[in-house]
Amino acid sequence: MSTEQLSGRVALVTGAASGLGRAVAAALADAGATVVLGDVDTAGAEKTRAEIGDAAEVVALDVTDDDARRRVVADLFDRHGDAFDLLVNVAGIDRPGYITDIDLADYRMVHAVNCEGPVFLTSEFLKVVQHRPADTVADVVHVTSLSAVTSGAGAIAYNSSKAAFRSATRCIQRELREKATVGADGAETPFPARVHSIVPAAMDTPMMERWGIPAHRMMPPADVARMVLTMVTMPDTSFVPEVFVVPRNEPDFPR
Repeated sequence: MSTEQLSGRVALVTGAASGLGRAVAAALADAGATVVLGDVDTAGAEKTRAEIGDAAEVVALDVTDDDARRRVVADLFDRHGDAFDLLVNVAGIDRPGYITDIDLADYRMVHAVNCEGPVFLTSEFLKVVQHRPADTVADVVHVTSLSAVTSGAGAIAYNSSKAAFRSATRCIQRELREKATVGADGAETPFPARVHSIVPAAMDTPMMERWGIPAHRMMPPADVARMVLTMVTMPDTSFVPEVFVVPRNEPDFPR
């Protein structure tokens, strides 16, 4: 059901060509946001745009490219100003490999896409957002993975990259907390952005096809997209430091 919860807001969603990125983009657009679909797969992003309609635009974005990250963020702020106040880091890749045969280039690329890229994209976003009025709040959502807290054979690159991204997200959250300012009256003014973290289990997406996980152990991406929407529509007085979203029968959920 379409709502206007995000009317007037502009969101950049990475990895929007398929899977969770496509589901998140659709959920945000359905809630009234203008959604910028960032991906190296621009053909896939155009398919997402065709599904969403006029509320979306496509931008070529390789999150591992520093110049591209800066260019896209600068362009969106130039064109949309403070309306560009929402970033969802979904983009991720996987390169299976055991310790005895993992390829170094593949390992580095997985870390570049899954951790380094979103960390520095968030950095570019926050560099501008920090100058917003203190009574406003921008939202960043980091999508890590249950693989960040579990161990899987043949998934060294993916698991370690998501664990690193989860840890980096916690560091960012703490830094923003410490950037709050205290006025002469003792009142505290938070940093004008909040960084939420979502830790999903396996979803029925193209990236998961190679692993042969039974369908009953995977969630629809729309389930996770709904949680993203919940995060970015929370009252300005709170945020979600971390939330796990798993199927009800997930056996590897850490308890």
